[in-house]
Amino acid sequence: MTAELKGGRCVSLRRAQATDLPAILDLLRQADLPAEGVSQGLPDFLVAESEDQLVGVAGLEIYEESALLRSVAVKQSWRGSGVGGVLVERALSTTRERGIKDVFLLTTTAEDYFPRFGFACVSRDQVADDVQASAEFQGACPASAVVMRKTLVD
Repeated sequence: MTAELKGGRCVSLRRAQATDLPAILDLLRQADLPAEGVSQGLPDFLVAESEDQLVGVAGLEIYEESALLRSVAVKQSWRGSGVGGVLVERALSTTRERGIKDVFLLTTTAEDYFPRFGFACVSRDQVADDVQASAEFQGACPASAVVMRKTLVD
């Protein structure tokens, strides 16, 4: 899938492949995001690329009726282009297609970014048990991280 962004830039969106792992880990390091569990969850990660260069990533961890949106990172030179938004929208479409009820995320820096996609702050006790058992909730993200949820179906 190709997406046109601000300023006429274009990216191709696709599922991550094993060969993308080094570039994904590099993007996460640059964004100061945890890499724990990325290699295991790679099949549910999306990447954005331009001219064979990875410029963005967004990951999902799928549980029974819930999902964790994680590892949303954009290469510095592409920030502000809309690539992050395109990745988040595609990830949310994937969760809808899979019949997911709620999508959760943890953030220490982007609390103001995610409401535009319908996410709202919630307390940790409102998070599905299986999501709370994830590496992200169990320590990869600090306890001070803001928890957000988007409900997809009532």
